[in-house]
Amino acid sequence: MMNEKNQKKNQGIALIITIAVITLLISTTMELNRRALDAAEFTGVTRDRLKLSHMTSSGVQMAMALLLKDKKDGEVDSLQEDWADKESIADLLGDIPFPEGALTVEIQDELSKIQVNALVKFPDGKDFNQDQMNMWERFVGYITSGQVEDDDTSASAIVNSIKDWLDSGDDDAISGVNGAESDYYNGLEPPYACKNGPINHVDELLQVKGVSKLVESFGGWEMLSQYLTVYGMEAQTTTNKFTFPGKININTAELPVIAALLQVNDLPLAQEIVGYREEMTADGKYVNDLSMSNADWYKKAPGCGALTIEPNLITTKSDFFRIIATGELNNVKMVTVAVVERENKSGKNACRVLSWQTE
Repeated sequence: MMNEKNQKKNQGIALIITIAVITLLISTTMELNRRALDAAEFTGVTRDRLKLSHMTSSGVQMAMALLLKDKKDGEVDSLQEDWADKESIADLLGDIPFPEGALTVEIQDELSKIQVNALVKFPDGKDFNQDQMNMWERFVGYITSGQVEDDDTSASAIVNSIKDWLDSGDDDAISGVNGAESDYYNGLEPPYACKNGPINHVDELLQVKGVSKLVESFGGWEMLSQYLTVYGMEAQTTTNKFTFPGKININTAELPVIAALLQVNDLPLAQEIVGYREEMTADGKYVNDLSMSNADWYKKAPGCGALTIEPNLITTKSDFFRIIATGELNNVKMVTVAVVERENKSGKNACRVLSWQTE
C-alpha cells in the first residue's frame, strides 16, 4: 500500500514538473526543445530509481528470509553456508520476477569483524577489556607491519585513544602516556567533544586521535573499516543495561582479523587456519565441515595443534549481519545496505533492522 502511494506521489510530482516546464518553454522554440529533453531525462531517472528501490528492498527481504532459514537449520554460522555463497544467493534472486534490470545481494557476518565498543567493559564503560586490548594492539601492529611513523599511530597510542573515546566516569583521565580526552579534542580546529560512550557508527573512529594517520598508512578508510564493526551489543535483561561481548566468529573472520587473534609468534598460522576453513574438493565441496564444530577446530589446521586462542575472543555463532543489495537499471545504480539482528520473540525468529541506508 505504501509503495503504491509513493508511486502515485512520484507520478503526481512528475506531472506537475512537466506542466511547469511546458508553461515556461512557450517563449522560444529552442528553449522548448532543450527543457523537454531535460524533463524527459529527469522523469526517466526518477522512474528508474523508484524501480530500483523496490528491487533492492526485495533483495534485503530475501536475504533476511535466508538468514532466518539458516537459524532454523542450525546454530553454527560459517562461510560454508548458503547465506555466504554468492551462487546460492543468485539462484534465489532468479526466483524474483524483475522484468528488467539486475540485482545482486551480498551478506556479511558483522561478528567476523573486530567489535570496536568491546574494547571497554560495558555497562560501566570505564575499564579496558584486557583480551580485547591485546587483540587491538596485535591488529594495529599487523596492518602497519610494525612500522610506526610517529607516536600517535603506535599500537598503544591508537588503543589508548580509542579507549579514552569510549570510556566514561574516569574524570577524563588519559589512558597511558598518549591517550586523548576532552582537552585534546577541544584544542583542535575546529574543536569537538570527546564521545565518552559507545560508538554508533564505525566512521566515528576517524575523529579519534591518530586514526586518520593510521588510515593513510594502511591504504584508505575503506580498506581498514571492513574489519571493524560497532554492532554486537547484548542487552542484560535483569538490569536493563547492555554489554559488548566482542567475540569474533572464527568461521567467518578474514585473514587480518584471524591474525589479530593470534600471538605475534603465531602469525604465520593465520593463513593455515583460513586455508583449512576454505579447502575444497575438485567438485566444489568443503573438505572440512564446520557445521558441527566447536570454536577450537582451528587446532586441526596444519601446524596449529599446540595453538591456543583466548576462548573469550572467539565464537562460531552470529546474529548480526550486513546485507548489501545492489540494483542497476538503464545506467542508474542504487545500493541499499541494511544491518539486521536475528532475534527470538515469543518463540519465533525474526530479523530486526538496526540500520538501513540507500545511495
